[in-house]
Amino acid sequence: MVCLALFSLGSASAQTVIERLVSPGPLATPHANLESRCDACHIAFDRGAQNRLCSACHTTVGADVAAHTGFHGRDRRASAQTCSSCHSDHHGRTATMVAFNPQRFDHAVTDYPLRGAHTRVTCAQCHASGRKFRQTPSACVECHRADEPHRGRLGVRCASCHSDENWTQIRFDHSDTQFPLTGAHVRTRCTACHANERYDGTPTTCIGCHREDDHHRGSLGENCGECHSTANWATQRFDHARTGFPLRGQHGRIACAACHVQPAGQVRLPIECVACHRSDDSHRGRNGPNCQECHSETDWRQTRFDHARQTRFPLRGGHARLTCAQCHTQPAREVRLAMTCISCHRDDDAHAGQQGTQCEQCHNDGGWKAAVRFDHGLTAFPLIGEHVGVACATCHATPRFKDASTECAECHRDDDRHERRLGPNCAACHSPVGWAAWRFDHDAQTDFDLTGAHAGLQCEACHTRPMRNRVSQSSACIACHRSDDIHRGEFGSECGRCHTTERFAGARPRL
Repeated sequence: MVCLALFSLGSASAQTVIERLVSPGPLATPHANLESRCDACHIAFDRGAQNRLCSACHTTVGADVAAHTGFHGRDRRASAQTCSSCHSDHHGRTATMVAFNPQRFDHAVTDYPLRGAHTRVTCAQCHASGRKFRQTPSACVECHRADEPHRGRLGVRCASCHSDENWTQIRFDHSDTQFPLTGAHVRTRCTACHANERYDGTPTTCIGCHREDDHHRGSLGENCGECHSTANWATQRFDHARTGFPLRGQHGRIACAACHVQPAGQVRLPIECVACHRSDDSHRGRNGPNCQECHSETDWRQTRFDHARQTRFPLRGGHARLTCAQCHTQPAREVRLAMTCISCHRDDDAHAGQQGTQCEQCHNDGGWKAAVRFDHGLTAFPLIGEHVGVACATCHATPRFKDASTECAECHRDDDRHERRLGPNCAACHSPVGWAAWRFDHDAQTDFDLTGAHAGLQCEACHTRPMRNRVSQSSACIACHRSDDIHRGEFGSECGRCHTTERFAGARPRL
Protein backbone atom coordinates (compact mmCIF):
# COMPACT_ATOMS: atom_id res chain seq x y z
CA MET A 1 0.00 0.00 0.00
CA VAL A 2 2.85 2.37 0.86
CA CYS A 3 4.59 1.58 -2.39
CA LEU A 4 1.39 2.24 -4.35
CA ALA A 5 1.00 5.55 -2.59
CA LEU A 6 4.54 6.56 -3.37
CA PHE A 7 4.29 5.64 -7.02
CA SER A 8 1.04 7.53 -7.28
CA LEU A 9 3.10 10.69 -6.71
CA GLY A 10 5.19 12.27 -9.42
CA SER A 11 8.13 10.21 -10.50
CA ALA A 12 10.70 12.83 -9.37
CA SER A 13 9.31 13.16 -5.87
CA ALA A 14 9.00 9.38 -5.58
CA GLN A 15 12.67 8.98 -6.39
CA THR A 16 13.59 11.57 -3.78
CA VAL A 17 11.65 9.86 -1.03
CA ILE A 18 13.01 6.43 -1.94
CA GLU A 19 16.55 7.71 -2.10
CA ARG A 20 16.18 9.30 1.32
CA LEU A 21 14.96 6.02 2.72
CA VAL A 22 17.94 4.08 1.31
CA SER A 23 20.66 6.71 2.02
CA PRO A 24 23.69 4.91 3.58
CA GLY A 25 24.48 7.77 5.93
CA PRO A 26 25.04 11.51 6.43
CA LEU A 27 27.21 13.39 3.95
CA ALA A 28 30.56 14.90 4.83
CA THR A 29 30.67 18.60 5.73
CA PRO A 30 31.69 19.83 2.22
CA HIS A 31 28.55 18.13 0.77
CA ALA A 32 26.24 18.88 3.69
CA ASN A 33 24.23 21.37 1.61
CA LEU A 34 23.36 18.53 -0.79
CA GLU A 35 21.82 16.35 1.94
CA SER A 36 18.29 16.85 0.50
CA ARG A 37 19.39 16.68 -3.15
CA CYS A 38 20.42 13.13 -3.93
CA ASP A 39 19.98 13.83 -7.62
CA ALA A 40 22.86 16.34 -7.43
CA CYS A 41 25.25 13.40 -7.32
CA HIS A 42 23.13 10.36 -8.32
CA ILE A 43 20.78 9.45 -11.16
CA ALA A 44 18.61 6.45 -10.44
CA PHE A 45 19.59 3.31 -12.30
CA ASP A 46 22.57 5.12 -13.95
CA ARG A 47 25.85 4.63 -12.05
CA GLY A 48 27.85 5.91 -15.00
CA ALA A 49 26.35 9.34 -14.56
CA GLN A 50 28.05 9.89 -11.21
CA ASN A 51 31.39 11.04 -12.69
CA ARG A 52 29.61 13.49 -14.97
CA LEU A 53 27.74 14.99 -12.02
CA CYS A 54 31.00 15.28 -10.02
CA SER A 55 32.69 17.09 -12.92
CA ALA A 56 29.71 19.40 -13.25
CA CYS A 57 30.44 20.74 -9.75
CA HIS A 58 34.21 20.25 -9.69
CA THR A 59 34.82 21.94 -13.00
CA THR A 60 38.58 22.38 -12.57
CA VAL A 61 39.06 18.67 -11.90
CA GLY A 62 36.79 17.80 -14.79
CA ALA A 63 38.80 20.07 -17.06
CA ASP A 64 42.02 18.35 -15.96
CA VAL A 65 40.61 14.92 -16.78
CA ALA A 66 39.40 16.10 -20.19
CA ALA A 67 42.73 17.80 -21.04
CA HIS A 68 44.92 15.10 -19.42
CA THR A 69 46.53 17.69 -17.18
CA GLY A 70 46.97 17.95 -13.42
CA PHE A 71 46.93 14.96 -11.13
CA HIS A 72 43.43 13.76 -12.12
CA GLY A 73 44.25 14.00 -15.81
CA ARG A 74 47.72 12.49 -15.70
CA ASP A 75 47.24 9.68 -13.20
CA ARG A 76 45.82 6.68 -15.07
CA ARG A 77 43.83 5.42 -12.12
CA ALA A 78 42.35 8.82 -11.29
CA SER A 79 41.21 9.41 -14.88
CA ALA A 80 39.88 5.87 -15.42
CA GLN A 81 38.14 5.05 -12.13
CA THR A 82 34.99 6.48 -10.65
CA CYS A 83 35.38 9.49 -8.40
CA SER A 84 33.82 7.59 -5.49
CA SER A 85 36.55 4.93 -5.59
CA CYS A 86 38.87 7.51 -3.96
CA HIS A 87 36.43 10.14 -2.64
CA SER A 88 33.88 8.16 -0.67
CA ASP A 89 30.99 9.93 1.11
CA HIS A 90 28.05 9.12 3.42
CA HIS A 91 30.39 8.44 6.35
CA GLY A 92 29.28 11.34 8.49
CA ARG A 93 30.05 15.04 8.79
CA THR A 94 33.58 14.63 10.20
CA ALA A 95 34.71 11.99 7.72
CA THR A 96 37.43 12.92 5.23
CA MET A 97 36.66 12.52 1.55
CA VAL A 98 40.26 12.64 0.35
CA ALA A 99 42.45 9.57 0.83
CA PHE A 100 45.78 11.38 0.55
CA ASN A 101 49.16 10.22 1.86
CA PRO A 102 51.89 12.84 1.24
CA GLN A 103 54.64 10.28 1.85
CA ARG A 104 53.46 8.00 -0.95
CA PHE A 105 52.23 10.61 -3.41
CA ASP A 106 53.95 10.47 -6.81
CA HIS A 107 54.56 14.08 -7.88
CA ALA A 108 55.51 12.83 -11.36
CA VAL A 109 51.78 12.54 -12.24
CA THR A 110 51.28 16.28 -11.74
CA ASP A 111 51.99 19.21 -14.05
CA TYR A 112 55.20 19.82 -12.03
CA PRO A 113 57.37 16.68 -11.71
CA LEU A 114 60.01 17.03 -8.99
CA ARG A 115 63.57 16.94 -10.23
CA GLY A 116 66.99 17.75 -8.83
CA ALA A 117 67.01 19.57 -5.50
CA HIS A 118 63.20 19.72 -5.50
CA THR A 119 63.08 15.99 -4.71
CA ARG A 120 64.70 16.71 -1.35
CA VAL A 121 62.31 19.41 -0.04
CA THR A 122 59.25 18.80 2.13
CA CYS A 123 55.71 19.37 0.83
CA ALA A 124 55.13 22.26 3.22
CA GLN A 125 58.08 24.21 1.79
CA CYS A 126 56.15 24.76 -1.45
CA HIS A 127 52.51 24.07 -0.54
CA ALA A 128 51.43 26.80 1.87
CA SER A 129 48.81 25.98 4.47
CA GLY A 130 45.25 26.92 3.46
CA ARG A 131 45.99 26.89 -0.27
CA LYS A 132 44.92 24.11 -2.61
CA PHE A 133 47.81 22.11 -3.99
CA ARG A 134 46.84 22.92 -7.57
CA GLN A 135 47.07 26.62 -6.77
CA THR A 136 50.78 26.42 -5.91
CA PRO A 137 52.70 28.50 -8.48
CA SER A 138 55.24 26.74 -10.69
CA ALA A 139 57.35 29.78 -11.61
CA CYS A 140 60.79 29.68 -9.93
CA VAL A 141 60.63 33.25 -8.70
CA GLU A 142 57.37 32.66 -6.83
CA CYS A 143 59.13 30.33 -4.37
CA HIS A 144 62.67 31.68 -4.63
CA ARG A 145 62.11 35.41 -4.54
CA ALA A 146 63.90 35.66 -1.19
CA ASP A 147 66.80 33.54 -2.58
CA GLU A 148 67.11 35.55 -5.78
CA PRO A 149 70.44 37.37 -5.52
CA HIS A 150 69.96 39.47 -8.67
CA ARG A 151 67.09 41.42 -7.05
CA GLY A 152 65.03 41.21 -10.20
CA ARG A 153 67.63 42.93 -12.37
CA LEU A 154 67.84 39.91 -14.69
CA GLY A 155 64.08 39.37 -14.91
CA VAL A 156 62.02 36.51 -13.52
CA ARG A 157 62.94 33.69 -15.92
CA CYS A 158 65.36 31.95 -13.56
CA ALA A 159 65.29 28.73 -15.63
CA SER A 160 66.93 30.51 -18.56
CA CYS A 161 70.22 30.33 -16.61
CA HIS A 162 69.74 27.99 -13.65
CA SER A 163 68.61 24.39 -13.30
CA ASP A 164 66.77 22.64 -10.51
CA GLU A 165 69.92 20.60 -9.76
CA ASN A 166 71.94 23.44 -8.30
CA TRP A 167 71.92 27.24 -8.43
CA THR A 168 75.60 27.23 -9.34
CA GLN A 169 74.98 25.20 -12.52
CA ILE A 170 74.47 28.10 -14.88
CA ARG A 171 73.54 27.79 -18.56
CA PHE A 172 73.80 31.47 -19.44
CA ASP A 173 75.69 32.03 -22.70
CA HIS A 174 77.78 35.17 -22.30
CA SER A 175 78.55 35.02 -26.02
CA ASP A 176 75.12 36.54 -26.62
CA THR A 177 76.40 39.74 -24.98
CA GLN A 178 78.92 42.27 -26.29
CA PHE A 179 81.63 40.64 -24.15
CA PRO A 180 82.14 36.91 -24.96
CA LEU A 181 83.98 35.09 -22.20
CA THR A 182 87.27 33.49 -23.25
CA GLY A 183 90.25 32.02 -21.44
CA ALA A 184 90.27 32.54 -17.68
CA HIS A 185 87.11 34.64 -17.90
CA VAL A 186 85.15 31.43 -18.51
CA ARG A 187 86.04 30.20 -15.01
CA THR A 188 85.44 33.54 -13.30
CA ARG A 189 82.47 33.94 -10.98
CA CYS A 190 79.75 36.33 -12.21
CA THR A 191 80.06 38.48 -9.10
CA ALA A 192 83.78 39.00 -9.74
CA CYS A 193 82.83 41.38 -12.58
CA HIS A 194 79.22 42.15 -11.71
CA ALA A 195 79.69 43.38 -8.16
CA ASN A 196 76.52 44.18 -6.22
CA GLU A 197 74.48 42.71 -9.09
CA ARG A 198 75.50 45.51 -11.44
CA TYR A 199 75.03 44.50 -15.06
CA ASP A 200 74.50 47.75 -16.93
CA GLY A 201 77.67 49.76 -17.42
CA THR A 202 80.14 46.95 -16.66
CA PRO A 203 83.48 47.98 -18.22
CA THR A 204 84.86 45.88 -21.07
CA THR A 205 88.47 47.11 -21.02
CA CYS A 206 91.11 45.02 -19.22
CA ILE A 207 92.24 47.83 -16.97
CA GLY A 208 88.63 48.60 -16.06
CA CYS A 209 88.50 45.38 -14.00
CA HIS A 210 92.19 44.61 -13.46
CA ARG A 211 93.63 47.93 -12.34
CA GLU A 212 94.38 46.51 -8.90
CA ASP A 213 95.97 43.44 -10.54
CA ASP A 214 98.33 45.53 -12.65
CA HIS A 215 101.68 44.67 -11.11
CA HIS A 216 103.26 47.17 -13.49
CA ARG A 217 101.36 49.87 -11.59
CA GLY A 218 100.56 51.64 -14.81
CA SER A 219 104.20 51.98 -15.86
CA LEU A 220 103.51 50.00 -19.07
CA GLY A 221 100.26 51.79 -19.89
CA GLU A 222 96.70 50.58 -19.78
CA ASN A 223 96.58 48.46 -22.93
CA CYS A 224 97.15 45.09 -21.21
CA GLY A 225 96.18 43.24 -24.40
CA GLU A 226 99.47 44.16 -26.04
CA CYS A 227 101.25 41.56 -23.94
CA HIS A 228 98.60 39.52 -22.13
CA SER A 229 95.62 37.43 -23.18
CA THR A 230 92.56 36.16 -21.36
CA ALA A 231 94.08 32.68 -21.22
CA ASN A 232 96.37 33.60 -18.34
CA TRP A 233 98.34 36.60 -17.13
CA ALA A 234 101.50 34.53 -17.42
CA THR A 235 100.68 33.74 -21.05
CA GLN A 236 101.91 36.89 -22.70
CA ARG A 237 103.00 37.81 -26.19
CA PHE A 238 106.01 39.88 -25.18
CA ASP A 239 109.20 38.44 -26.74
CA HIS A 240 111.70 38.48 -23.89
CA ALA A 241 114.40 36.92 -26.09
CA ARG A 242 114.86 40.33 -27.72
CA THR A 243 116.00 41.75 -24.37
CA GLY A 244 119.20 39.66 -24.23
CA PHE A 245 117.78 37.33 -21.57
CA PRO A 246 115.66 34.62 -23.26
CA LEU A 247 113.15 33.09 -20.87
CA ARG A 248 113.72 29.35 -20.83
CA GLY A 249 112.51 26.57 -18.56
CA GLN A 250 110.94 27.85 -15.35
CA HIS A 251 111.68 31.44 -16.34
CA GLY A 252 109.16 31.11 -19.13
CA ARG A 253 106.39 30.27 -16.67
CA ILE A 254 106.83 32.91 -13.99
CA ALA A 255 105.07 36.27 -13.86
CA CYS A 256 106.92 39.40 -14.94
CA ALA A 257 106.56 40.93 -11.48
CA ALA A 258 108.48 38.01 -9.95
CA CYS A 259 111.66 39.52 -11.41
CA HIS A 260 110.61 43.04 -12.32
CA VAL A 261 109.71 44.35 -8.91
CA GLN A 262 110.23 47.84 -10.29
CA PRO A 263 109.08 49.25 -13.66
CA ALA A 264 110.81 47.24 -16.39
CA GLY A 265 111.34 50.29 -18.57
CA GLN A 266 113.15 52.18 -15.83
CA VAL A 267 115.28 49.57 -13.98
CA ARG A 268 117.54 47.14 -15.84
CA LEU A 269 117.94 43.81 -14.05
CA PRO A 270 121.21 41.88 -13.78
CA ILE A 271 121.22 38.53 -15.57
CA GLU A 272 123.37 36.50 -13.14
CA CYS A 273 121.44 33.66 -11.44
CA VAL A 274 122.49 34.59 -7.94
CA ALA A 275 121.24 38.15 -8.41
CA CYS A 276 117.65 36.89 -8.29
CA HIS A 277 118.12 33.58 -6.48
CA ARG A 278 120.36 34.54 -3.60
CA SER A 279 117.56 33.84 -1.11
CA ASP A 280 116.84 30.51 -2.86
CA ASP A 281 120.46 29.35 -2.64
CA SER A 282 120.21 26.35 -0.34
CA HIS A 283 124.04 26.20 -0.34
CA ARG A 284 124.13 29.67 1.24
CA GLY A 285 126.93 30.74 -1.06
CA ARG A 286 129.24 27.89 -0.04
CA ASN A 287 129.39 26.57 -3.61
CA GLY A 288 130.02 29.96 -5.17
CA PRO A 289 127.82 32.29 -7.26
CA ASN A 290 127.94 30.30 -10.52
CA CYS A 291 124.71 28.35 -10.04
CA GLN A 292 124.62 27.39 -13.73
CA GLU A 293 127.61 25.07 -13.22
CA CYS A 294 125.23 22.55 -11.67
CA HIS A 295 121.72 23.87 -12.17
CA SER A 296 119.64 24.86 -15.17
CA GLU A 297 116.63 27.13 -15.55
CA THR A 298 114.47 24.06 -16.27
CA ASP A 299 114.36 22.90 -12.66
CA TRP A 300 116.61 23.40 -9.64
CA ARG A 301 116.45 19.66 -8.99
CA GLN A 302 117.71 18.81 -12.48
CA THR A 303 121.40 19.39 -11.96
CA ARG A 304 124.35 18.65 -14.17
CA PHE A 305 126.41 17.38 -11.25
CA ASP A 306 127.07 13.66 -11.83
CA HIS A 307 127.12 12.15 -8.34
CA ALA A 308 127.98 8.69 -9.70
CA ARG A 309 131.09 9.87 -11.58
CA GLN A 310 132.24 12.62 -9.31
CA THR A 311 131.78 10.81 -5.98
CA ARG A 312 131.97 7.25 -4.67
CA PHE A 313 128.28 7.23 -3.77
CA PRO A 314 126.02 6.80 -6.83
CA LEU A 315 122.51 8.09 -6.18
CA ARG A 316 120.02 5.30 -6.89
CA GLY A 317 116.42 4.58 -5.96
CA GLY A 318 115.10 6.85 -3.25
CA HIS A 319 118.42 8.70 -3.05
CA ALA A 320 118.00 9.91 -6.63
CA ARG A 321 114.90 11.89 -5.64
CA LEU A 322 116.52 13.75 -2.75
CA THR A 323 117.72 17.31 -2.81
CA CYS A 324 121.36 17.96 -2.09
CA ALA A 325 120.57 19.76 1.16
CA GLN A 326 118.78 16.74 2.60
CA CYS A 327 122.11 14.94 2.97
CA HIS A 328 124.57 17.79 2.74
CA THR A 329 123.46 19.85 5.70
CA GLN A 330 126.92 21.40 5.75
CA PRO A 331 129.02 22.61 2.81
CA ALA A 332 129.64 19.62 0.53
CA ARG A 333 133.14 20.75 -0.34
CA GLU A 334 134.07 21.19 3.31
CA VAL A 335 132.40 18.24 5.10
CA ARG A 336 132.75 14.72 3.70
CA LEU A 337 129.74 12.52 4.48
CA ALA A 338 129.96 8.94 5.69
CA MET A 339 128.52 6.42 3.22
CA THR A 340 126.94 3.96 5.68
CA CYS A 341 123.16 3.81 5.81
CA ILE A 342 122.98 4.24 9.55
CA SER A 343 125.01 7.45 9.43
CA CYS A 344 122.06 9.22 7.74
CA HIS A 345 119.15 7.04 8.80
CA ARG A 346 119.77 6.51 12.50
CA ASP A 347 116.66 8.54 13.35
CA ASP A 348 114.65 6.55 10.76
CA ASP A 349 115.63 3.18 12.25
CA ALA A 350 112.26 1.83 13.27
CA HIS A 351 113.98 -1.20 14.81
CA ALA A 352 115.66 1.02 17.42
CA GLY A 353 119.01 -0.70 16.82
CA GLN A 354 117.66 -4.22 17.43
CA GLN A 355 118.75 -5.36 13.95
CA GLY A 356 122.20 -3.80 14.12
CA THR A 357 123.66 -1.11 11.85
CA GLN A 358 123.93 -3.03 8.58
CA CYS A 359 120.65 -1.79 7.09
CA GLU A 360 121.67 -3.00 3.62
CA GLN A 361 121.44 -6.63 4.75
CA CYS A 362 117.66 -6.36 4.46
CA HIS A 363 116.88 -3.02 2.79
CA ASN A 364 117.95 -1.35 -0.42
CA ASP A 365 118.00 2.23 -1.69
CA GLY A 366 114.78 1.63 -3.64
CA GLY A 367 112.79 2.14 -0.45
CA TRP A 368 112.57 0.86 3.11
CA LYS A 369 109.69 -1.43 2.17
CA ALA A 370 110.77 -2.29 -1.37
CA ALA A 371 112.00 -5.87 -1.89
CA VAL A 372 113.08 -6.47 1.70
CA ARG A 373 115.48 -9.43 1.79
CA PHE A 374 114.97 -10.55 5.39
CA ASP A 375 115.03 -14.36 5.82
CA HIS A 376 112.92 -15.34 8.84
CA GLY A 377 114.33 -18.85 8.63
CA LEU A 378 117.60 -17.57 10.06
CA THR A 379 115.90 -16.44 13.25
CA ALA A 380 114.96 -18.45 16.32
CA PHE A 381 111.41 -18.65 14.94
CA PRO A 382 111.41 -20.03 11.35
CA LEU A 383 108.13 -19.50 9.51
CA ILE A 384 106.51 -22.80 8.55
CA GLY A 385 102.99 -23.94 7.75
CA GLU A 386 100.29 -21.28 8.15
CA HIS A 387 102.86 -18.78 9.45
CA VAL A 388 104.40 -18.47 5.97
CA GLY A 389 101.48 -16.48 4.57
CA VAL A 390 100.93 -14.22 7.58
CA ALA A 391 101.73 -10.51 7.18
CA CYS A 392 104.60 -9.26 9.33
CA ALA A 393 102.38 -6.75 11.16
CA THR A 394 100.08 -9.54 12.33
CA CYS A 395 102.71 -10.75 14.80
CA HIS A 396 105.01 -7.73 14.97
CA ALA A 397 102.91 -4.89 16.35
CA THR A 398 105.88 -2.53 16.05
CA PRO A 399 109.05 -2.56 13.91
CA ARG A 400 110.95 -3.54 17.03
CA PHE A 401 110.72 -7.09 15.78
CA LYS A 402 112.62 -8.72 18.62
CA ASP A 403 109.96 -7.51 21.04
CA ALA A 404 107.56 -10.10 19.59
CA SER A 405 107.16 -13.21 21.73
CA THR A 406 107.68 -16.67 20.24
CA GLU A 407 105.07 -18.21 22.53
CA CYS A 408 101.96 -19.41 20.64
CA ALA A 409 99.62 -18.06 23.29
CA GLU A 410 100.90 -14.50 22.90
CA CYS A 411 99.58 -14.26 19.33
CA HIS A 412 96.74 -16.77 19.50
CA ARG A 413 95.16 -15.83 22.80
CA ASP A 414 91.93 -14.81 21.03
CA ASP A 415 91.99 -18.03 18.96
CA ASP A 416 92.37 -20.32 21.99
CA ARG A 417 89.05 -22.16 22.01
CA HIS A 418 90.23 -23.96 25.16
CA GLU A 419 90.34 -20.62 26.98
CA ARG A 420 93.66 -21.50 28.65
CA ARG A 421 92.16 -24.64 30.22
CA LEU A 422 94.92 -26.64 28.51
CA GLY A 423 97.62 -24.15 29.44
CA PRO A 424 99.65 -21.75 27.28
CA ASN A 425 101.79 -24.37 25.51
CA CYS A 426 99.72 -24.71 22.33
CA ALA A 427 102.59 -26.50 20.55
CA ALA A 428 102.14 -29.49 22.82
CA CYS A 429 99.16 -30.46 20.65
CA HIS A 430 99.03 -28.18 17.63
CA SER A 431 101.45 -27.37 14.81
CA PRO A 432 101.75 -24.39 12.41
CA VAL A 433 100.27 -26.59 9.65
CA GLY A 434 96.78 -25.95 11.03
CA TRP A 435 94.80 -25.92 14.25
CA ALA A 436 92.87 -29.01 13.19
CA ALA A 437 96.07 -31.05 12.78
CA TRP A 438 96.77 -31.80 16.44
CA ARG A 439 98.85 -34.71 17.70
CA PHE A 440 98.50 -34.97 21.50
CA ASP A 441 98.57 -38.59 22.79
CA HIS A 442 96.99 -38.55 26.25
CA ASP A 443 98.03 -42.12 27.01
CA ALA A 444 101.68 -41.57 26.16
CA GLN A 445 102.16 -38.01 27.34
CA THR A 446 100.30 -38.15 30.67
CA ASP A 447 99.90 -40.47 33.63
CA PHE A 448 96.21 -40.91 32.93
CA ASP A 449 95.27 -43.29 30.10
CA LEU A 450 91.96 -42.51 28.42
CA THR A 451 90.07 -45.81 28.46
CA GLY A 452 86.45 -46.79 28.19
CA ALA A 453 84.05 -43.84 28.20
CA HIS A 454 86.97 -41.45 28.80
CA ALA A 455 88.30 -42.12 25.30
CA GLY A 456 85.49 -40.24 23.62
CA LEU A 457 85.44 -37.16 25.84
CA GLN A 458 86.33 -33.63 24.77
CA CYS A 459 89.36 -32.17 26.56
CA GLU A 460 87.22 -29.48 28.24
CA ALA A 461 85.02 -32.15 29.86
CA CYS A 462 87.79 -32.73 32.45
CA HIS A 463 89.97 -29.65 32.04
CA THR A 464 87.53 -26.99 33.22
CA ARG A 465 89.83 -24.40 34.80
CA PRO A 466 92.26 -22.01 33.03
CA MET A 467 95.90 -22.90 33.64
CA ARG A 468 98.47 -20.15 33.94
CA ASN A 469 101.49 -22.36 33.31
CA ARG A 470 101.78 -26.20 33.32
CA VAL A 471 98.55 -28.18 33.00
CA SER A 472 97.62 -30.08 36.15
CA GLN A 473 94.55 -32.21 36.72
CA SER A 474 93.72 -34.70 39.48
CA SER A 475 93.47 -38.33 38.30
CA ALA A 476 91.11 -39.30 41.14
CA CYS A 477 87.66 -40.27 39.85
CA ILE A 478 85.91 -38.21 42.51
CA ALA A 479 87.68 -35.05 41.27
CA CYS A 480 85.49 -35.08 38.16
CA HIS A 481 82.55 -37.21 39.26
CA ARG A 482 81.71 -35.81 42.67
CA SER A 483 78.40 -34.46 41.32
CA ASP A 484 77.70 -37.90 39.75
CA ASP A 485 78.28 -39.82 43.03
CA ILE A 486 74.83 -41.21 43.81
CA HIS A 487 76.26 -42.61 47.04
CA ARG A 488 76.94 -39.06 48.24
CA GLY A 489 80.31 -40.09 49.63
CA GLU A 490 79.00 -42.99 51.73
CA PHE A 491 81.44 -45.43 50.04
CA GLY A 492 84.40 -43.10 50.06
CA SER A 493 86.18 -41.34 47.22
CA GLU A 494 87.87 -44.33 45.51
CA CYS A 495 85.23 -45.00 42.86
CA GLY A 496 87.55 -47.43 41.06
CA ARG A 497 87.05 -50.03 43.81
CA CYS A 498 83.62 -50.80 42.34
CA HIS A 499 83.34 -49.00 39.04
CA THR A 500 85.32 -49.03 35.77
CA THR A 501 85.74 -46.48 33.03
CA GLU A 502 83.45 -48.53 30.78
CA ARG A 503 80.27 -47.47 32.58
CA PHE A 504 78.92 -46.69 36.06
CA ALA A 505 76.18 -49.31 36.00
CA GLY A 506 76.89 -52.91 37.00
CA ALA A 507 79.42 -52.11 39.70
CA ARG A 508 81.30 -55.06 41.16
CA PRO A 509 83.03 -54.36 44.45
CA ARG A 510 86.64 -55.46 44.47
CA LEU A 511 87.75 -56.24 48.02
